[in-house]
Amino acid sequence: DLGVEAIPRVATATEAFVAIHAGATMLKLFPAATYGPAHLKALKAVMPPKVAFIPVGGIGASDVESWLEAGAAGFGFGSELFKPTFGLSEIEQRAREIVAAVKPPARRST
Repeated sequence: DLGVEAIPRVATATEAFVAIHAGATMLKLFPAATYGPAHLKALKAVMPPKVAFIPVGGIGASDVESWLEAGAAGFGFGSELFKPTFGLSEIEQRAREIVAAVKPPARRST
């Protein structure tokens, strides 16, 4: 009623179809690193085209390209970006690397 969209966590096609049947149009694939881009590509092959997948969990800047090629619509970054042992400068550097990785190729040089 408030226009807030839920993004349920899924790992399997069965879970994804249950979420879609309940009205979800965006799904969080978690933990993404455990399943990998090939798993996302396989899921997308059988899902309605309007469903967007957001991989979350264990993804870093160096992983972005392979996830985009598999069909990721966005990302969630957690431990790659922040851990209690990281100093502010390390968090800033990691954030810059992630932002550079997710920029469209035509804009990556800026």
